[in-house]
Amino acid sequence: MELVPTEITKCKYLFLDRDGVINVRIIGGYVTCKEEFAFIDGVLDAMSILAKHFDYIFLITNQQGIGKGLMTEDALAEIHKYMIDEIESHGGKMTKIYYCPYLASEHHPDRKPDIGMGLKAKHDFPEIDFKESVMVGDGITDIVFGKRLEMNTVYIGSDEDDSGADYCCSNLKEFADLFNH
Repeated sequence: MELVPTEITKCKYLFLDRDGVINVRIIGGYVTCKEEFAFIDGVLDAMSILAKHFDYIFLITNQQGIGKGLMTEDALAEIHKYMIDEIESHGGKMTKIYYCPYLASEHHPDRKPDIGMGLKAKHDFPEIDFKESVMVGDGITDIVFGKRLEMNTVYIGSDEDDSGADYCCSNLKEFADLFNH
């Protein structure tokens, strides 16, 4: 599936998943402290590019490691402070972070693919128009979340045929580079 930049250049609002998009996903585990948080190559450059093209950039992330007792909300806040400081020091921005600490088994309405975190963003920023938004994620739940809110969706990964996304890129830098042409 080829990404057609003209379809997304009019979008003003960017929603990003975290693990696997911003930072290296720990397979079978969780990033539980800032020392375990590693940016994916090119992400800091990508965030600088994207900051110039989107009015708002939101992080929308499931963090059930909290619900499992593997980390605290304070530890998550420390991870996110580190992440934001690095992004901003490289010319990027993060408007607001929304996270869901609940277990998948709890079926909480904030947990992706449910749309609770998106609705909270809309409540906090009423000017958001989901049809002028892009959701970028590396999981089917991210794509379903975006589709349920009628966003444009971009899948980060190599198995795009299975994602159901509108567009596909191998990583966030490849997505951001579409705005540099």
